[in-house]
Amino acid sequence: MNIKKVGLIFLSVLILSVGSLRADEGMWMLPLIQKLNSKEMSKMGFKLSAKEIYDINKSSLKDAVLIFGGGCTAEIISKDGLVLTNHHCGYGSIQKLSSVDHNYLEDGFWAKNRDEELPSKGLSVTFLDRFEDVTKSVTEALNGITDSKAKDDTLKAISNRLTTKAVGNNKYLKGRVVSFFGDNQYYLVISKTYNDIRFVGAPPSSIGKFGADTDNWMWPRHTGDFSMFRIYADKDNNPAEYSKDNLPYNPKRFLTISLKGMKPNDPAMILGYPGRTNRFMTSFEVKETSEINNAITILVRGIRQNILMDDMVADSKIRLMYSSKYAGSSNSWKKSIGMNETFAKLKVYDRRAADEKTFTEWVSADPARVQKYGKALADVKSAIDGRAKLQYTLRYYMEALNSIELTSAAMRYAPKPEADPKDARSARPTFSVSAPDFYKDYNAPTDKKVAKAMISLFKEKVPAADLPDFYKTIEANYQGNINAFVDAMFSQSVFVSEEKLNAALAGDKKEMEKDLAFATGKNISEAVKKYNKDIEQYRTMYAQGQKQYIAGMLEMKAGQAMYPDANFTMRLTYGKVMNYSPKDGVIFDYVTTLDGVMQKEDPKNWEFVVPNKLKELYKSKDFGQYALKDGRMPVAFLTNNDITGGNSGSPVMNAKGELIGTAFDGNWESMSGDIIFEPLLQRCINVDIRYTLFIMDKFGGAGYLLNEMKIVK
Repeated sequence: MNIKKVGLIFLSVLILSVGSLRADEGMWMLPLIQKLNSKEMSKMGFKLSAKEIYDINKSSLKDAVLIFGGGCTAEIISKDGLVLTNHHCGYGSIQKLSSVDHNYLEDGFWAKNRDEELPSKGLSVTFLDRFEDVTKSVTEALNGITDSKAKDDTLKAISNRLTTKAVGNNKYLKGRVVSFFGDNQYYLVISKTYNDIRFVGAPPSSIGKFGADTDNWMWPRHTGDFSMFRIYADKDNNPAEYSKDNLPYNPKRFLTISLKGMKPNDPAMILGYPGRTNRFMTSFEVKETSEINNAITILVRGIRQNILMDDMVADSKIRLMYSSKYAGSSNSWKKSIGMNETFAKLKVYDRRAADEKTFTEWVSADPARVQKYGKALADVKSAIDGRAKLQYTLRYYMEALNSIELTSAAMRYAPKPEADPKDARSARPTFSVSAPDFYKDYNAPTDKKVAKAMISLFKEKVPAADLPDFYKTIEANYQGNINAFVDAMFSQSVFVSEEKLNAALAGDKKEMEKDLAFATGKNISEAVKKYNKDIEQYRTMYAQGQKQYIAGMLEMKAGQAMYPDANFTMRLTYGKVMNYSPKDGVIFDYVTTLDGVMQKEDPKNWEFVVPNKLKELYKSKDFGQYALKDGRMPVAFLTNNDITGGNSGSPVMNAKGELIGTAFDGNWESMSGDIIFEPLLQRCINVDIRYTLFIMDKFGGAGYLLNEMKIVK
């Protein structure tokens, strides 16, 4: 499509949509707040100007919000770089710092001074510096390129060139070109990353993960889902690797904390990094997501998680090893279940098909539109249909066989052959941790149970022609007995422990390639590589169809509210504090209190254990300045803000931009929200900042941290 034409369509959508904006829906790009949202937000009661939210020349709210780790959001809440995020966002880092003797997940932790703060190796935070619209430069560079690899290479080259031009010699700034609206718009995102991050404190999991899997994605919710860290910098306040000489980061901006609370219909806004939505998803993709991706995820992860949980319940050491792995797996597993339920209940497939019918009729009414958009939906459908069998098999590879830790470790830690430094292992998911860190959290007997279950399930579900070669070994050498094969692999492999691995590395390294775990892992890797290559032929067709479809939708819906899908760039969502009705005759209140924690208590169920000290505080009503006017202790509240994964830990702010809570979940009734926003049902679940400070102060005994915060009442 003509570059200027794309730009005109895009701008017309933005400018004409102001009058029809929905305050509850939308993940809005920060550079467009002035044009799109400032008047609408003002009508709702927000007191902030667009520049107070996003300004590249002066400090603004965006400077207090950051990427935490690789997939969460956090905010700075003090003049000394104190960071607040969710407990589940800090979970992996807290687990790495824990041991059987110092189990910070189970017992909680609060540093009583700066010297007690714990360096979190491998953890980083990233600040947004600015966005730059580079659509013209990128589109011109990509013009005429259809091959996906060539496109990726060109995009990388133009990203590097634009970044160099934008940041000059500033070694602390990084840039990346990001696609919006299905490759119809591109922005250069400039950022700065800090790597010296230290753990300050968190409640025990009995608070930070209260309700665990049972309450995940559910309301009413009573989880104190928060943790605190601190950023350290060099003497010039620049990023630096860990050093005892580093100083607490001096932020451009930190959030003021409000203890004034909230009531229904109060304005509420969120800044954060939503990870991925698919609001332009077609009916063909809804079917693929439901029947292939989600269905396989639900089945495979359910089986594996049951194995992990049995061992975790039986042994506290294994529970510590696998708690973070289990939590990460379970979250996606339950989301897939909820998504499929709401796909059916809310008739998402039918609604998307109706949208496509309307689009097709609009295109057919104008020969010029037929020329531009006539093949869009056909290309998407052909790509989805064409890759269906490949996608099914590849999904089983990724969910089942790739979940065997031993074969993954073999591919990661075995020396690469000199003659083939890239070999097939490039197709395998890699560990970002060293061998000592991996084996610290690895239990071979548990993994052996998983391997037996996954290899058996894969054989049951995948056609014989698609089985990797190690199944031939099972037939030839083990008479088809999968359990015998797995027993032999685990008994013979040098990759079952760090000690055996180190001994093997000290000897003839070529012998390691004969290791049964290595051979099995290589078979899996080669197969994954093959299926990815076979699917590649459909990616170009899909990308072309999607781009045309979204461009057409932008043109067709000019005058309506349109925003790009989430792609882990900072977005604004604004709305209200609000309850909801999940079904006829039922209304869920917007707030929960500590009363509900006590009502849910079940000492026999690890998900609902309440710490004795919290019960004592409840009994004495020792809530201090954090209580509601009626004397109850608030825990969580609801807003109708539009969020998704990646928003975990995002600051929830009132009309003045003051912090009132931390976003941590969505609700079960709107699990299809990544695809279609449901204004009557979709809610954001947030930890009340008063509960966070109450637990930190009264329960954790870390009230000294209040001295560095700015608090208003």
